[in-house]
Amino acid sequence: MSQGRTNMTRGKSQPLITIATVTFNAEPTLGKTLDSVARQDYPRIEHLIIDGCSTDHTLGLVQRYVEHNTITSHSHSIRLVLEPDEGLYDAMNKALQLASGDYIVFLNSGDCLHSATTVSDVVRASGWEEGDFSNPGIIYGETDIVDPEGNFLRHRRLKAPEQLSWRSFQQGMLVCHQSLYVRTDLARTEQYNLKYRFSADFDWCIRLMRKMEKRHIRLINSHLILTDYLSEGLTTRNHRRSLCERMHIMAHHYGWASTIAHHAWFVLRAVIHK
Repeated sequence: MSQGRTNMTRGKSQPLITIATVTFNAEPTLGKTLDSVARQDYPRIEHLIIDGCSTDHTLGLVQRYVEHNTITSHSHSIRLVLEPDEGLYDAMNKALQLASGDYIVFLNSGDCLHSATTVSDVVRASGWEEGDFSNPGIIYGETDIVDPEGNFLRHRRLKAPEQLSWRSFQQGMLVCHQSLYVRTDLARTEQYNLKYRFSADFDWCIRLMRKMEKRHIRLINSHLILTDYLSEGLTTRNHRRSLCERMHIMAHHYGWASTIAHHAWFVLRAVIHK
């Protein structure tokens, strides 16, 4: 299913942004995500939907989304890939290889772009210039936590540092994965490691940022709230197992001594914030 191709040729001086959404039986939460993409005022968006052969009404929602997209003033490209996968991160690896955009961001079912100008604001913050190899590797920002109805609950406790680097994640995942817009040519040089079921994004981000530091590629703080994050995501539902995976990922990248010291601080921090 593909629609809105004429917009791909507009604004050649503007980057194409791929928003990748992975779905499987996502009917209860997908609608708000699709709506948040549909209302973007940015003209060059590719929405890449990777569905693992849903058996509920997920595809009906996508079909209505496509039909509505044809009559809006800010229509964009929609691509649906419908095939079995080996889980969330396998589907995300597919998205990395299929994305046509200059930048890619992953927006899970239930998560939303914070405002109608979010993508425009990210592009503006990037200072992107066509054909310039010094374009930033990542543009990042803050995240709000919302309930299933989309109501604001709180700002995400972990804040994005002014200068993000691979070392930053020793303090935890300071930037939500959905608030990272990554240059696609760089993003696809690293695959999500499928041995991690809940925290492969944490490992992927560290590897990418480490590679960018070696190549002296800039990471830009947008100083904006970019994402409304649904509080009941996969990682939230499997919190203990996710933390266990993250500890092993941190030990791999930073060493066990540093990891144990930082986790002692995490426990103390959690007690202080109760």
